[in-house]
Amino acid sequence: MAQQWLFHGLVGLGKFFVHPIFYYSIFLCLVMGYLRVKRERQDFHIRTYDGYQELRFLLPGGLFIGLVLSLLILGAGLVIPFAALLASAAITVLLSLTLKVRLLSPAYVIGGTFFLLTFLEGRDISIPFFQGALDELDQAIYPSVAILLGLLLITEGLLISRNGYVRTSPALMRSKRGLTVGAHISKRLWLVPAFILVPGGHLPAPAEWWPVFTLGEMHVTPLMVPFLIGFSQRVHGQLPKESIQLNGRRVLWLGLLITACAIIGHWYPIASIAAVSAALIGREVLHYYQKLSEDRLPFYFSRRQHGVMILGIIPKSPAYKMALQIGEIITKVNGVYIRDEKELYEALQKNAAHCKLEVLDTNGQIRFVQRALFEGEHHELGVLLIQDPRRWDVEAG
Repeated sequence: MAQQWLFHGLVGLGKFFVHPIFYYSIFLCLVMGYLRVKRERQDFHIRTYDGYQELRFLLPGGLFIGLVLSLLILGAGLVIPFAALLASAAITVLLSLTLKVRLLSPAYVIGGTFFLLTFLEGRDISIPFFQGALDELDQAIYPSVAILLGLLLITEGLLISRNGYVRTSPALMRSKRGLTVGAHISKRLWLVPAFILVPGGHLPAPAEWWPVFTLGEMHVTPLMVPFLIGFSQRVHGQLPKESIQLNGRRVLWLGLLITACAIIGHWYPIASIAAVSAALIGREVLHYYQKLSEDRLPFYFSRRQHGVMILGIIPKSPAYKMALQIGEIITKVNGVYIRDEKELYEALQKNAAHCKLEVLDTNGQIRFVQRALFEGEHHELGVLLIQDPRRWDVEAG
């Protein structure tokens, strides 16, 4: 039996690399990178990261979590109908066409899948390419799909907390008073590969009690399925790490609540419907609550009377090598107090070979940094500042 499971597991793993979502997610990352670079050039006349930056986040962040998720699914014997996998892939593609990556949250994708299966079960509706999978549906409510939604919501919360704040993109926007202020935008796509058990095949259950969350005896087949999770957040009232990690913790707690409710649905199917409904409503409430909370805060990245605030750091630039941080304020350059961008670069030119800065960090502490400047390095130190709105168009986000 162990040899059977090993063989079918390797076959299921191989099917991951022919799954359309795997290649479609790569295409989406390249589109997102292109649009980000275009916006950054419009705001600053330079990009922060290259167009492949989104692609670098696609798979690494989700590999370990996908492994843990697979162990949970296999250990619990969570069997997902093949129709659900087809429907979730189709919904993923449809929602991605809006280019609003936040809609690729499991709450919307798996939630939409759950209600679609509930609607189609037992109805005489012919759908090309899906009909065979739909004919295999044998019940109106699938608690296993609701449990999968909860587990993927937990996954989303963990990814946001651990990865969502890394290398955010600086942007310019206008305040309600017409002033130019700074913001940071995080847009992520994470591919989470996980083993899913689907009905069919010739694999016997490894134990009498297995699978747990299904009715009756059935043979199953393990498939490695790529789940595409999207996230988007704009931060302008505080540092990106603080705001995004807080949002991630909220999503994590929502996922834990939905998972607990969905497990109860194994015995009381109405709880599965309640869990999926709560996931859809809860995820939307969290999104708008975060926006409202952000709008109530004063703008963090704004012009200061003394010094200039760092909105972004260009990789491999002198500022990057001097370990300057987003949100810090440069108050003095080469012994000269500065108040704006023009004075910053005038002070830099006083000593073309060496740069000494006095910086007010995000904790309000003064620190001094200095470094030799070499020929060929970024002539403007490599910091992105809040620019004069008359210089070029402003992206409102």
